Amino acid sequence: MLPSIFSENLFDEMFRDPFALMPAWNNHPLYGKHARNLMKTDVRETEHSYELDIDLPGFKKDEVEVKLENGYLTVTAAKGLDKDQKDKEGRYIRQERYTGQCSRTFYVGEQLEAKDISGKFEDGILKLSVPKAEKKELPPKSNTIAIE
Repeated sequence: MLPSIFSENLFDEMFRDPFALMPAWNNHPLYGKHARNLMKTDVRETEHSYELDIDLPGFKKDEVEVKLENGYLTVTAAKGLDKDQKDKEGRYIRQERYTGQCSRTFYVGEQLEAKDISGKFEDGILKLSVPKAEKKELPPKSNTIAIE
């Protein structure tokens, strides 16, 4: 069994992830076997908010959409390629870029509104700031049982 000359690593095919053989986990139409590396997210907790840093390499700001619906914050990134592009120097031997979209959803609570969340996209990283929900004061529970 010889590794493919187009693999990124000489041992890609020899030490393959056994779960990669299952169709459900095999390939994502946008980034193939590297789909699991998409939208990696760091979540930091500060005193008043949660800070999310989401990796979106290769995407532009206008290809990213953030929505808040029913307490769920959804980040969607869609990429399209111009199929009419041709190499001036010759023909393509291999193309690994595809069109498609990926998304990730986070539950942030139903008390937030879209205006409460701020975001910034810079250098392929989407930075979102989600304020913490205010804790509701509940009346103290009584352990006493009323007897009639």
